[in-house]
Amino acid sequence: MARMTVRLGSERLLASSVLDNQRVGVVANPASIDGSFCHIVDRLASHPSAKLAAIFGPQHGFRADVQDNMIESPHGHDPLRRVPVYSLYSETREPTAEMLDGLDLLVIDLQDVGARIYTFIYTMANCMKAAARHGVRVIVCDRPNPIGGEAVEGPVLERGFESFVGLFPIPMRHGMTVGELARLINEESGRGADLEVVPMEGWQRGMYWDDAGLPWVLPSPNMPTLDTAIVYPGAVLFEGTQLSEGRGTTRPFEILGAPWIDAEPFAAGLNAQAIEGAYFRPVVFEPTFHKHAHRACGGVQIHVTDRRAFRPVLASVAVLGAFHDANPERFAWRQPPYEYEDRLMPIDILAGSEALRKGIEAGRSFRDIAEEWEEPTAEFERTRRRYLLY
Repeated sequence: MARMTVRLGSERLLASSVLDNQRVGVVANPASIDGSFCHIVDRLASHPSAKLAAIFGPQHGFRADVQDNMIESPHGHDPLRRVPVYSLYSETREPTAEMLDGLDLLVIDLQDVGARIYTFIYTMANCMKAAARHGVRVIVCDRPNPIGGEAVEGPVLERGFESFVGLFPIPMRHGMTVGELARLINEESGRGADLEVVPMEGWQRGMYWDDAGLPWVLPSPNMPTLDTAIVYPGAVLFEGTQLSEGRGTTRPFEILGAPWIDAEPFAAGLNAQAIEGAYFRPVVFEPTFHKHAHRACGGVQIHVTDRRAFRPVLASVAVLGAFHDANPERFAWRQPPYEYEDRLMPIDILAGSEALRKGIEAGRSFRDIAEEWEEPTAEFERTRRRYLLY
C-alpha cells in the first residue's frame, strides 16, 4: 500500500469535540472506513460520549449487498450496535420525521466516485432537505474524488430530465469532492440545511485514489476497483442500451459488448480513431448474470493508458457510436423503466437530455457530439469554483 498522505473528514470529526453528548445518526455503507480500515459506525458506537442512535444506508444498502435496480429493500435492526437501520432506497428516498426523531446530528460519510450518475450524492441531498425540515444539523465528512478533482467533462443535465441518477445541472464528470458537492447543492438548490463540511487534510485536486494512500473498499457491488471508477462516468451510459456493460464479469464498465459483435475488427476500428489515453482490446466474454447472461459477447475492454489525457465520456460515446454503426438493426436502446423512472428513455435519463441519443442515431461523430458539451460545462465550472475547498 502507498504511504498514507490524506486524513479523511471522518477522522478529523472523530478527533474533535463536535460529537460530545450528541445523539447521532450516520449515513454510511461498507466504504465508510478510515485509513486504518476502521468503520465510522464502529467509531461512533465506541465514542466515549456520543450516542449512535440510527444508521441509514444508501442505494445497495448499508452493507452494499444488493445489486442494481433491486426490489425496494426493507428497514432493519443492527443487532451488534442495537440501533435501527433505515434504507434510503426503499419506499422513501429521504429520512422521515420518525427516523430523525431524537437526533441532534446527521453525519454523512459516503464515498462518491466522481460521476453525476452515482446516487449517493442524491441520498446526501435528500438527507439535507429532510434535516432542514426537521431541525437536525448535518455534518458531511469529506472524502477524495477517486478520479481527481480537476477534470470536468460531459453533458450537463437539462431541466425536465431530473431523476434519482441526476437531480441537478451538473456534468457527467463533475470534478468535485462529496463535501464540495454538499456545499454546492445546499446553496444552489436552496436546501437550507444547517450544514458543516469537515474537510480532509493532505488531499490535492490532482490526486487519484491511489495517490492518497488510502484503502479501496467497493462503494457499490459493481465498482470493484479504481480502474472501474476511471471509466465509469462514460461507460455508465451503456446501462441505457441493450449492450452489456460488463455486469456479471470481474471488470464491469471496462468490458463492453454484445452477442452480435465480431471483437477483432470492432476493436481495430476504434483504435483507428486514436482516442486519447485509451486502448481498446478485443474481448469475448460471457456474463454470469444481467444482460446476455451465459451468452458469448464480442466487444472491447477499455484500457486507460494515460489517465490525464483520457476523457471517459468522450471515449464511451465513441464506443456507443461504433456499436450503433456496426449493426443499426440489432443495436437497441434500453426501454423504461429505469431506476423506477418510466417517463423517459433510460439513455436520456443517464445523459441528461435527448441530444446524445439523437446524435448517435443521426450518425454524428463522437467529437461533434462532445463539442455541444463545452459551453454548458464551462458555465458549470464557473459555478463550481465558488464551492471548492482545496
